[in-house]
Amino acid sequence: MKTSPSPRHLPKSLKKGMSLLELTVVILVLLSLMTLLMIGTSTWKRGADRSACILNIRNTQNAVRAYQNVRGVPEGTLINITTQVMGPGGFQEIIPECPGGGIYTPLDRIPYEGELAITCNLAPNQAHVPNSYADW
Repeated sequence: MKTSPSPRHLPKSLKKGMSLLELTVVILVLLSLMTLLMIGTSTWKRGADRSACILNIRNTQNAVRAYQNVRGVPEGTLINITTQVMGPGGFQEIIPECPGGGIYTPLDRIPYEGELAITCNLAPNQAHVPNSYADW
């Protein structure tokens, strides 16, 4: 039966272990993969924030339209959306906050058709506005 030689008797090229260069390459590859993961995660987060903001705008729009229909008030009637439509016992229980850190600005009246009841200040540069809301 043939026995394998002990590590002392192996030639230098057959010794086990990693060189410093190989270790550096492995670390660089892992750091590159982590960087790609972080970039993807931040892009996903921005998209999720945008979608949640648009949903907040849509929910508020629906709450204002429900208020308008129940009260029988015409478009353009002056109201305070944050006190008359939103809040506990209102048509929208929770006052929305933009998940992207934006600030909502409500109208001071019932919006006309094709007009939003609230807008986000991030709308121009981060697209926190629905693509189409003409029938809202």
